[in-house]
Amino acid sequence: MDLPPRGELFDFHGVSMTHYFTDNWENVQNFQARPDDILIATYPKAGTTWVSYILDLLYFGQTALERQTSIPVYERVPFLELTPPDSASGTDLVNNLPTSPRLIKTHLPVQLVPKSFWEQNCRMVYVARNAKDNMVSFFHFDSMNMMEPEPGDWNNFFQRFLDGKMVFGSWYDHVNGWWKKKQTYSKLHYMFYEDLIEDTGREIDKLCCFLGLSPSAEEKKQILACVQFDNMKNNNMANYSTFPSMDFKISPFMRKGKVGDWKKHFTVAQNEEFDEDYKKKMKDPTLQFRTEI
Repeated sequence: MDLPPRGELFDFHGVSMTHYFTDNWENVQNFQARPDDILIATYPKAGTTWVSYILDLLYFGQTALERQTSIPVYERVPFLELTPPDSASGTDLVNNLPTSPRLIKTHLPVQLVPKSFWEQNCRMVYVARNAKDNMVSFFHFDSMNMMEPEPGDWNNFFQRFLDGKMVFGSWYDHVNGWWKKKQTYSKLHYMFYEDLIEDTGREIDKLCCFLGLSPSAEEKKQILACVQFDNMKNNNMANYSTFPSMDFKISPFMRKGKVGDWKKHFTVAQNEEFDEDYKKKMKDPTLQFRTEI
């Protein structure tokens, strides 16, 4: 299968983007949300697929069993703003979803989310991951996903991340923007990747509480088994191995799923530079991340 040409970064309403996420912009902005839609929002490489899969199992794991073996997660939980080469746009996939509620994925910063989601008072789940691990994961992802700009070498990528010259913009703006929104919008559940790694069951309980779901102990046990990292990595419906723009010879879509892998990539000097810069950009004392657990 031919891989698509790499996307070039350009400034879009003050946020770095590639055309794969802006080509369908009018339909994205005019998207009609429904009151029971659930929006799963994250900065790229923060646990999007993990939480999408958990939600899909919570809602449809018992009733639509054939989904689990025949429909990849990126079709069950479509990526709203994506326009991949030679296949249906995210908005078309969402509009053709047979399920209710519709689970919808986005990487948009909060200010670019289609206004219909707010007007319909939709429930939203945001997942944030510590910046150091997020950067490392993004680096490996950009190496293998042709819809992303060429990552260059690690030192160059490190600088770009600090400058916010990434697809979907600055990590700092993204996590802070959504965190601020939580103060005024009650239907937003803000989760941390590190908490999910530490105790997946507890985080699923919190999600259920937010969504008003009460799965049986047996169902919860099944879901927990399905969403263990190694099980997802080996599950072709969850691991993106069937997605056309990714080169798994370079790196798998699901690589390690750990906290603290940044220590294998950051030099001592980079870590110091990063921490200095972080203090300047992360002024809100209520938003705290863990870089190890």
